[in-house]
Amino acid sequence: MTQSTTETLGTGETTRRLLQRQILPVDGDTETLPLYVDPEPAILDADKYEVGSNRNAQALNAVQMRQKVGGNKVLHPDQIVGRHAMRVRSGETLSFGTYFNAFPAAYWRRWTVVDSVRLTIEVEGRGADIIVNKSMANGRSQRVDSASTDEEASGRFEFELSLVPFVDGGWYWYDVIAGDEDVVVTSAEWSAEVPVERAEHGTVTIGITTMNRPEFCSELLAQIGNYADLAPYLDEVLVMEQGKQKVVDAEAFPAAQEALGSTLRVIEQGNLGGSGGYARGQWETLRKGTATYFMCMDDDVVCEPEGIIRAVTFGDLARRPTIVGGHMFSLYARSRMHSFGEIVHPWRFWWQSAPGVFTDWDFANRNLRSARWLHKRADVDFNGWFMCLIPRVTLEDVGLSLPLFIKWDDSEFGLRAKEAGYPTVTFPGAAVWHIPWTDKNDALDWQAYFHQRNRFIAALLHSVYERGGRMVQESFNHQIKHLVSMQYSTVALRHMALEDVLRGPHALHEALGTRLAEVNAFRKEFSDAQLKADPDAFPPIKRTKPPRKGRDDSHVPGRFTLMAQAALAPVRQLRPVKPLAKKHPETAIPAMDATWYRINKYDAAIVSMPDGTSAALYQRDPELFRELAAKTVDIHLRLRREWPRLAREYREALAHITSPDEWAKQWQS
Repeated sequence: MTQSTTETLGTGETTRRLLQRQILPVDGDTETLPLYVDPEPAILDADKYEVGSNRNAQALNAVQMRQKVGGNKVLHPDQIVGRHAMRVRSGETLSFGTYFNAFPAAYWRRWTVVDSVRLTIEVEGRGADIIVNKSMANGRSQRVDSASTDEEASGRFEFELSLVPFVDGGWYWYDVIAGDEDVVVTSAEWSAEVPVERAEHGTVTIGITTMNRPEFCSELLAQIGNYADLAPYLDEVLVMEQGKQKVVDAEAFPAAQEALGSTLRVIEQGNLGGSGGYARGQWETLRKGTATYFMCMDDDVVCEPEGIIRAVTFGDLARRPTIVGGHMFSLYARSRMHSFGEIVHPWRFWWQSAPGVFTDWDFANRNLRSARWLHKRADVDFNGWFMCLIPRVTLEDVGLSLPLFIKWDDSEFGLRAKEAGYPTVTFPGAAVWHIPWTDKNDALDWQAYFHQRNRFIAALLHSVYERGGRMVQESFNHQIKHLVSMQYSTVALRHMALEDVLRGPHALHEALGTRLAEVNAFRKEFSDAQLKADPDAFPPIKRTKPPRKGRDDSHVPGRFTLMAQAALAPVRQLRPVKPLAKKHPETAIPAMDATWYRINKYDAAIVSMPDGTSAALYQRDPELFRELAAKTVDIHLRLRREWPRLAREYREALAHITSPDEWAKQWQS
């Protein structure tokens, strides 16, 4: 993809390099087509300053922003001429101002050496009009330039475009209008003059940690291997096999192996979690020393392979070594994006979307040109390791992943790299499709231990506030919420996590391969952790008294009602359990309604899990409540008291714990 024309401009020698090219879905998937082209008109939502500070107006505007734009225009699969060509039917307008085909000018302006770009478009068809647009950070768009094929059968057009006006945000894109006959946009490329020493693209080692997902993983390998344009960028593709169901035994693996050839290497090791798998890939990348980058990628994703090329290109041209992350779309609703960029809130020390970012955004309803918030550049603290490109020099400088098994390894690394001068950019146009976090149960199951322990470790390492800001208080509040919800296993696991935090940093490597088994064995003692797929496995539902006036309790209470319930819920837990509820659940609560303010009304309830596969019996236990509540108070007082010492110990140990030599002991033993 690198072009070789060399010129001398100003004081230095430069060469023209391809930055991004027009693409269409690999398999002609019409569900993802809104991410590539947009047939609907642009109807921009209201500016936040027009909406004002009234909360009702803000809430109404937020709902309106998600509503579908236009009249449900349908694009037919036969309009996709190939991977890079799209047919526009006579008399119709098609915009390429979309996630995968608009040019994220603000990101190139802020983070790279590129100061202007050239858009080159080739079309076939008479009477075709091409209109080039740009947007500002507030979403308002402007027509920049235009061209037409007139009576010519085809045309090739070039537009020189400055990146100067994109300090805070904005995109470039092009619209194509067909005249009296169909038009085929055969190609569109964004290129730039770059310093000659940046002419050649870097290479990447892709590291995939897998655990009992052989078919999914092998299909991902085939996607990577079968994309011929990606081959020159690949140094290695490493699969860190940590499961009993081996990827090499999958039906699709032989084809993937043939496609990747000697580039593919499968490494078997014990289950060290995501952090242990990615650390192994990072270590192997440093040991080999030939790849420019290491890319973390989950084993259960569908990737847009062009996004890997774009991430490498952006990294090559960044002003300083930069971590380049991709976005996550839902595997189940493929036009929906999970989040456009994430930060760690410094006071709460918790993940959240960057300011102004909307989660679970459906591009099929409201595409880029109609969504004002998408035009402001989103600056982030980290990127999830479902797809994340890390420069090798960054690994050499700041070390490998923390040995956390799962959770917070990616966000901690982003914060650590940022403190060392290596920014993270979540880059539009690079993405994968993945199971969204909202469809998982990881806040309540065995993963609750890792959430709690690893969040506190990350805060001890990086919080800028004395005693971690709101960390300890918020953790205490969550414990009370779980207690009144009869989620005793979750409370106990979070206690175990905090006890491990208090022990200090030096046992992390030692516990990496054993803690999961210990956690799972421990939680089986609690009824709320004993999941059953068969609804008839539970005793029949019976109640001492019917609901008052037959009322349904699935409504959302108001603020004052919630405050009253929060004050009274702990007191209710100390009352004796109704005799009938000791043998029979009083109700069944769907996962979508399993909130603390509903669960805490009952002495026993069957509660469904978010993934829809099972349920558990929650049973109130006043004695256990007293015991766990007392421990909750004690351990949080101790955490607050010992925070300064713990922070000092963890920070002093960080370089040693994340060093390649220390990690190497995991796979050399």
